[in-house]
Amino acid sequence: MSERRMVVAQADCPARRVPDGTPLVIPEGTFVTITQALGGNYTLTYHGQMVRVDGTDAHLLGLESTSIEFPAPEDDRIIEEQVWQALGSVYDPEIPVDLVNLGLIYKVGIDQSSGRVDIQMTLTAPACGMGPVLVGDVEYRVRLVPNVKSVKVELVFDPPWQRHMMSEEAQLQTGMFY
Repeated sequence: MSERRMVVAQADCPARRVPDGTPLVIPEGTFVTITQALGGNYTLTYHGQMVRVDGTDAHLLGLESTSIEFPAPEDDRIIEEQVWQALGSVYDPEIPVDLVNLGLIYKVGIDQSSGRVDIQMTLTAPACGMGPVLVGDVEYRVRLVPNVKSVKVELVFDPPWQRHMMSEEAQLQTGMFY
């Protein structure tokens, strides 16, 4: 959803600069302008820069937060289904479909001994300027999974993404089913 309204940061709020994904903090009391709310995340204008705030941090801007909850872990293992659940909560910034249903996630590997999750993903187009932001979104959300200590995302372009990699639901939602 595209919107334009001003809000004031209620507390220091983590964000990532668009399109390079550089982390920064919006200080408490700072006025920012929301330019887009899509997939639970927010794109803002902050000191003349476009930044992205994860929906799980929206309460820091006085907005309703996206909630990603997992059951309390029974041991110190990372549960792969929870990693996929976190990945399914990340949406393409231009298409209101999550990365899993878009077919952008190629592989998930879990190293239980180190608590690391390795992800291979692609973009709908190799020259997509939002690549670093999407990588940051994936890292941020997967780190919310219990027992995950680190996340490594590798962008790969072989095989190149094609429309048929989307789930049928995503194809119907975007009008690409034929």
